[in-house]
Amino acid sequence: MSISADLAPARGIRPSMASIPMENIARLAVEAQGLEGVIPLWYGEGDMVTPAFIRDAAKAALDAGMTFYVPDMRGLPALSEALSAYQTALHGRPISRARSTVTPGGMQAVYLALSLIVNPDDEVIYIEPQWPNIRAAIHMHDGHPVPFPLDFRDGDWRLDLDRLFATCTAKTRAIFLPTPSNPGGWVATSAELEAILAFSRRTGVWILSDEVYGRIYFEGPVAPSMLQMADDEDRVMAVNSFSKAWAMTGWRVGWLNHPASLSPTIGAMTQYLNSGTAGFVQAAAAAALNHGEPVVDEVRERCRTGRDIAYEHLAGINRLEFGAKPRGGLYVFFALKGEDDAMVACSKILHDARVGLAPGHLFGGVAKRFMRMCVLRDAHQIEQACSRIAEALR
Repeated sequence: MSISADLAPARGIRPSMASIPMENIARLAVEAQGLEGVIPLWYGEGDMVTPAFIRDAAKAALDAGMTFYVPDMRGLPALSEALSAYQTALHGRPISRARSTVTPGGMQAVYLALSLIVNPDDEVIYIEPQWPNIRAAIHMHDGHPVPFPLDFRDGDWRLDLDRLFATCTAKTRAIFLPTPSNPGGWVATSAELEAILAFSRRTGVWILSDEVYGRIYFEGPVAPSMLQMADDEDRVMAVNSFSKAWAMTGWRVGWLNHPASLSPTIGAMTQYLNSGTAGFVQAAAAAALNHGEPVVDEVRERCRTGRDIAYEHLAGINRLEFGAKPRGGLYVFFALKGEDDAMVACSKILHDARVGLAPGHLFGGVAKRFMRMCVLRDAHQIEQACSRIAEALR
């Protein structure tokens, strides 16, 4: 018996799910199939294997039988205590265990935060250029994603606070900001964060801060953070992850900072959403926090070196447009002059230079001319990629 078109499965799901954007960076990866010798710099992932002491902590936990449910679904005591001590020391103010919940990846932390506060048709303003997963997550919660573009002027990305606050309406539920940002490397200043926090306190608008790249900051040990100024019960949530700074992308472990009073609610949500994060993965994460500062330093310096190599080899090419050096993050972000569609530019560089870059339109309309290059790679590989691009554009 055939099913009528009106009863087809695709007609029976929520409209927000049916209209999820399908295009992503993998489109270029598919295009690259069959091309030899491609240097893949399109994804936000380095080439470092997770350090041995982190892997060994997970192995030891497995050997000790840590294969059961974690009793406290918000996090193992060892990891929760390590998070509290780590963040307190890093940000210079007490951050209790009650303010952090461990999640299976930073994206799960985003989902928890949005699930807590977003009602259907609520507006969430997100600053772009922005990682496309944020826009899609707001959409999946039946919220209304409202892009707020940074200004690209005088060769740098800048935030117009007056315009940001004027964009908020009675339907605005939250402002989502990435700092340091993926892809452009923009970093909010302490003064800007203070102003946004004051706005939240006046209006009740939530602040959601993506701080996944906070330790990959080139002007100090940590980028300016909402956690350095927000009180325990401010309407502030910060998303973080072990993926980037500790070379743990495949482990899928992160955390959400939130007001302490929300701990019981978030604990219940965690039970119903994923029943917690695997114990042996949390053991590895605790080892990363307790012993991993040299890893963070190495990742930061590899990114700094890759960034500087890219600017040294490419910023002087007349056909390319570069802004100021990124202040943080894993990427350099640049445009091909005279080409308004970065997908065309990325395809050209893929075929002519055998270098894979991510097209900027995925990160918002304001970035459609730009291309993203991940520089968390061996320095020789970054030099080789830049030489290929320079040769192809001669």
